[in-house]
Amino acid sequence: MSELSEILDTSKRIVFLGGAGVSTESGIPDFRSGSGLYSQSSGTSVPPEEVLSHEFFMDHPDEFFEFYRTKILHPNAQPNAAHRALARLEAEGKLTAIITQNIDGLHQVAGSRHVLELHGSVLSNTCMDCGRHYTLDQILETSGVPVCSCGGIIKPDVVLYGEALSEKMLREACTQLAAADTLIVGGTSLTVYPAAGLIHYFEGDNLILINKQATPADQIATLVLHDSIGAVLGSELS
Repeated sequence: MSELSEILDTSKRIVFLGGAGVSTESGIPDFRSGSGLYSQSSGTSVPPEEVLSHEFFMDHPDEFFEFYRTKILHPNAQPNAAHRALARLEAEGKLTAIITQNIDGLHQVAGSRHVLELHGSVLSNTCMDCGRHYTLDQILETSGVPVCSCGGIIKPDVVLYGEALSEKMLREACTQLAAADTLIVGGTSLTVYPAAGLIHYFEGDNLILINKQATPADQIATLVLHDSIGAVLGSELS
């Protein structure tokens, strides 16, 4: 922890790259752990990974939204110590960007402003026909397949399997990583691409990994902490 403190004190351009483990401490399950979403029943005859695909959404929107509402949406979740600590780092002028694989919007709720959401956000939804935008609260007020006033299906602005990530978002993430002097990677196993490959764009001095389990990048990191990211950042930046 003393080494972490020294690195953060001397850093001027910190970027944070986070995954599902950042939000598990807010009560949002991850995907691939033993108790994660993919180990649970989808309530359909197909696995959760397939339910969350573009093809399944188009072919079976009713089953998709039943799963989406019960398993993906967590409207009562609140930011945890990690979210709040990162927001403080940004407010102090040290953290320049958060690159997240999460879709829950908790970084923004905590006060972070420069958040690059690689996989989109449940907070935003768009009619597939006319392009009208809808909030999460508006979706929660509906049942079944949400339909726009024009009659089109409203799709969550999240990246489903079979859909491409935003090239603009990826370019911005690479730009931020290339300019950073410190990269904190937290709550991710670094096994899901293309997000996992983003660390190769980091050219700075300090790579900090905070994750309960080992990652493929542990051997090249400046500092590795196998612990809860909320416990580490929360105590360090309190």
